[in-house]
Amino acid sequence: MHPIAPFLWFDDAAEAAAAFYVGVFPNSRILALTRYGDAGHEQHGRLPGSVMTVAFELNRQRFTALNGGPSFCFTPAVSFAVHCRNQDEIDHYWELLSAGGEPGAQQCSWLQDRFGLSWQIIPDRLPELLSDADATRSERVMQALLGMKKLDLAALERAANAP
Repeated sequence: MHPIAPFLWFDDAAEAAAAFYVGVFPNSRILALTRYGDAGHEQHGRLPGSVMTVAFELNRQRFTALNGGPSFCFTPAVSFAVHCRNQDEIDHYWELLSAGGEPGAQQCSWLQDRFGLSWQIIPDRLPELLSDADATRSERVMQALLGMKKLDLAALERAANAP
């Protein structure tokens, strides 16, 4: 078990969100559901028997989703980075995670899914390109990156290698 596991607060879509995410990532599964009972009804206001939490794994990383009501919402200040080996993976995760969400809400690889959660779809090579010992190369990559929403790995490589 990982010592740190994200705990995600949804209004009432925890089960649907967990099922969606499990369908997007390999090696993923729903682990357990807990349900609201009568206890604490005056605080949570949920119907007895409705889903309270969903424990799930995404590519072996454990998460918990809570149906906690409308008190809190996700913001882009917290996002999950999906590291991709190539453009095909970037395109795959971008398409799946942005479906029904806001893929153009931010730039530089950020998207917001249909549940309001923010994701960064980034190539594994990006940190290397941005930290190149040649500051001119890394600046060109940064300039190219700032003009993108979904990242184009070939364009980032061309920027790095431009004369």
